[in-house]
Amino acid sequence: MDGDTFWLEGTKYRIADIDTPEISEPRCAEEKALGEQAKFRLQSLLNAGAFGLKAGLRDEDKYGRKLREVYRGGQSLGSQLVDEGLAHRWIGFKQS
Repeated sequence: MDGDTFWLEGTKYRIADIDTPEISEPRCAEEKALGEQAKFRLQSLLNAGAFGLKAGLRDEDKYGRKLREVYRGGQSLGSQLVDEGLAHRWIGFKQS
């Protein structure tokens, strides 16, 4: 798990509308630290109560992860991570 990927009931999901800093292969110590913050915040948000998953145009990414937006109460958890400075909006490629 990292800031934009999680497991639920044996299925690996990638949050489709965001991108977070890397943990496994960071470019620098700061990226790893931000990635860890995003990971812990995502865990907190997911554990705060029931949430819904919304499919987009593509069902899976090239790694076999299900691509979904995550919502609670009509609000995107991905957007919340962006608003908190822990993620970028996914625009089709990784941002710095």
